[in-house]
Amino acid sequence: MRRRTPRPIRHRKLTSTVLAAAAALGLGVALAAPVPQPARAEPAAAAATDYCGGQCSDILPPGATGNATLADILANRVLGTHPEHSTDQLGRYGDLASGYPTLTDDKLTDFFNDSSFGVPADQVASVTKPRDDVTITRDKKTGVPHIQGTTREGTEFGAGYAAAQDRLWLMDLFRHVGRGELTSFAGGAAANQGLEQDFFRQAPYTEEDYQAQVAFILAHGGERGRQALADAQAYVDGINAYAKKAKDGRYFPGEYVLTGHIDAITNAGEIQPFKLTDLIALASVVGALFGNGGGGEVEGALSLLAAQQKYGLAEGTEVWESFRERNDPEAVLTVRDGSFPYADKPATPKGVALPDPGSVTAEQLVYDREGGATTKAGAKDRTKARTEAEAPASLEPLRGIYDDGVLPRDLFSRKKGMSNALVVSGKYTASGHPVAVFGPQTGYFAPQLLMLQELQGPGISARGASFAGVGMYVQLGRGQDYAWSATTAAQDITDTYAVELCSPDGSAPSKDATYYRYHGACLPMEKLERRNAWKPTLADSTAAGSYRMQVYRTNYGLVTHRATVDGTPVAYTVLRSTYRHEADSIIGFQMLNDPGYVTDAASFQSATQHINYTFNWFYADSRQTAYYNSGLNPVRAADVDSSLPVRAQTAYEWRDFDPTANTAAATPPAEHPQSIDQDYYISWNNKLAKGYSAAGFGNGSVHRGNLLDDRVRALVRKGGVTRAALTRAMAEAAVTDLRGEDVLPELLKVLRSQPIDDPGLATAVQRLESWAAAGAQRRETSAGSHTYGHADAVRIMDAWWPLLVEAEFGPGLGDDLYDALRANLTVDEAPSAGHGPTGSHAGSSFQYGWWSYVDKDLRTVLGEDVAGPLARPYCGGGELSACRDALLTSLKTAVAKTPAQVYPGDDNCSAGDQWCADAIIQRPVGGLTHNKISWQNRPTYQQVVEFRAHR
Repeated sequence: MRRRTPRPIRHRKLTSTVLAAAAALGLGVALAAPVPQPARAEPAAAAATDYCGGQCSDILPPGATGNATLADILANRVLGTHPEHSTDQLGRYGDLASGYPTLTDDKLTDFFNDSSFGVPADQVASVTKPRDDVTITRDKKTGVPHIQGTTREGTEFGAGYAAAQDRLWLMDLFRHVGRGELTSFAGGAAANQGLEQDFFRQAPYTEEDYQAQVAFILAHGGERGRQALADAQAYVDGINAYAKKAKDGRYFPGEYVLTGHIDAITNAGEIQPFKLTDLIALASVVGALFGNGGGGEVEGALSLLAAQQKYGLAEGTEVWESFRERNDPEAVLTVRDGSFPYADKPATPKGVALPDPGSVTAEQLVYDREGGATTKAGAKDRTKARTEAEAPASLEPLRGIYDDGVLPRDLFSRKKGMSNALVVSGKYTASGHPVAVFGPQTGYFAPQLLMLQELQGPGISARGASFAGVGMYVQLGRGQDYAWSATTAAQDITDTYAVELCSPDGSAPSKDATYYRYHGACLPMEKLERRNAWKPTLADSTAAGSYRMQVYRTNYGLVTHRATVDGTPVAYTVLRSTYRHEADSIIGFQMLNDPGYVTDAASFQSATQHINYTFNWFYADSRQTAYYNSGLNPVRAADVDSSLPVRAQTAYEWRDFDPTANTAAATPPAEHPQSIDQDYYISWNNKLAKGYSAAGFGNGSVHRGNLLDDRVRALVRKGGVTRAALTRAMAEAAVTDLRGEDVLPELLKVLRSQPIDDPGLATAVQRLESWAAAGAQRRETSAGSHTYGHADAVRIMDAWWPLLVEAEFGPGLGDDLYDALRANLTVDEAPSAGHGPTGSHAGSSFQYGWWSYVDKDLRTVLGEDVAGPLARPYCGGGELSACRDALLTSLKTAVAKTPAQVYPGDDNCSAGDQWCADAIIQRPVGGLTHNKISWQNRPTYQQVVEFRAHR
């Protein structure tokens, strides 16, 4: 049954609670929402020529509207209502998990928006003209802004104005994240502190650093660079114009009241105007979240030392390399022809700087902490007493709603591997035109980090998604006769250097020294600081507190650890090629939006070469498909192993390295994985191409990319692929348990190698077999049932996996090495896992785990052929019967676990509720909350496209 979206709060009778609150604030009901200008008699502006012919669709839950006034938030908390268009895409997005098996092309719009250009006259909901040279038209169904400018400046001004209409609070939030000022802006909740600290470790920029990025674009970006900055300034002007109007009109986002920035009664306070460098701060956040790659060399070094301690130097290194899986021959590839060597292990590595055992300590970040350490309950009591005289009691439902923070604490610290793409050449489709189903997995937030928009103006013609706050261009979407999207590639663009410490007076330095050697000189480290203080507010009852964050910066990057190497004190520093250059990519995005630049696959690849983020880019028009891997790949010195720390010496620096602006030689475009008109492309953050070394651990024989590759390959062999068929392939993979499809068969072979005598275990194995035979899915028995088919098997697998991995590898590796390798790669990432990179209720699953290790080890024990095996067998010491015993023992423990033990519950779910444990929750970033939807492992924003014609 189709979910009904609640009518907007301004269109229904308010309860006495909400009315009382509004009256007490002196605002009446006008605060419920900004009333848009009514649709005008004149027709909407003419749309650009659209060559998709109604065959382009997209979806971005929960809805286009991302701002909510204080009364909207109160009504949501009390009545469960939502502002118009804030949740109307959530139901259709969620319904695909149960509706995909019967999907046909004519039913795609049941689950996706029509993403055609323009708005038909009978679908115009509102028309706004923030200035004479731009019109913002919103459609009735989704409320997406369609921005039509007669001048380029007006187009960009309109883009900023519309972005502020839809995401003002979110943009403000993230500019403060980017500046390391989240707690002082949004409160001192533990999650806010952790997030702020994690990001400051990666990008502790000063205002001068932001200005330097602007200056670099002006100096090196040519005419396009100058135009990009002019576009960005017009965008900022549009943001500020709406923010001022909303503040003066008292329909600004209610979060400003909840966090104490604006007084609800007097309207005193301000929304701090945005400036151009705020966009640089926002771009640095986007780059850190989705466009980074590599790092973790210190942790890799520690596991290598543990392996060498366990097995000796030679064998330990071989064991470590087999778990590293840099270039596993069984890994699924995006580009299947050709080789693109990059970042592989040198035959004889030089300059490796392994720490002395036991010498590594993490660099201290937080200093001078005061207050902010009381319990949540105690803080609430004090906040209530302090604020009762400042706000009416009717706002009680809003007290403490940010006590758990405004964003996930580990948003930056956890590994990123997101987004997927399925693209099929026209040679294998029913129409003869390419078909693509693709989009980014950026998590689930309310409102989303992305926002939908259409931009039409001189030199700009595109519709799609942009990260809120940097939406001067569409970043993922479609042009007049082409569409594009990206997945995170995360190739290694980050290195760790062991910087020798020194003392200016020539004395022996300590490990805590703040001077270091660079090209023979003893230089002081640059100390970067940020002092933040917070106090309790209505929304955040954390006790008042403050602290100072401190990071040291060297010519070789930021200090992350201290250690000794061969007895010499060193600081380990992280150097990322895109550090101080996150904004440079603006030129590539400008090109993607320019219909005069992108005209075919080759020009698309040329545009993406100007993007320095580590992304896989996919393209489809009516004739061609294409792929290109972007990223600022540094040219490393010969024989440097990028997976391990290297000595900070001239011989091991990046070629042509200049620390002044952090520039170096980059690998040329021809050396990046790329392709045009391959029969099909898939990507789910898997290995890109032969020779292109994976940046992290565990990219081997089993990867969630296999879930796509197996299905799309079968479609291509059959031929006649349609949009619906490719969407079904994506959706089926999105509800499939990777372990159940690609690892459980080997587990069952081992268990069935002898009869199973224990009746309870025999029953458990039968249930697992039935589940595997049915497709190993985690899907409801029927829409809305909140009960999985094969629920017992799913529960058994969830309980068994971490136990079986430990039983298989723990005895052979030993505790120290097993723990060190788990620090490199989490063991499990099931949907319900509260640990691992995705956390709970996050949708994206099965990216990181020991899937390949288990698969390769079991096939070795079974005597099967394994390309690129682990260096030695582990399960049962390599004996099949002993391996079987270990697996059965762990299975018996798993079967005995109750549902409540497997799914312990949280603030959103009761213990034992399997469906709820998996369910996707739109994490509240603002004041609104939304309904749960069934788990599905798919992009947050997604397009389905098939162009009928070309210019």
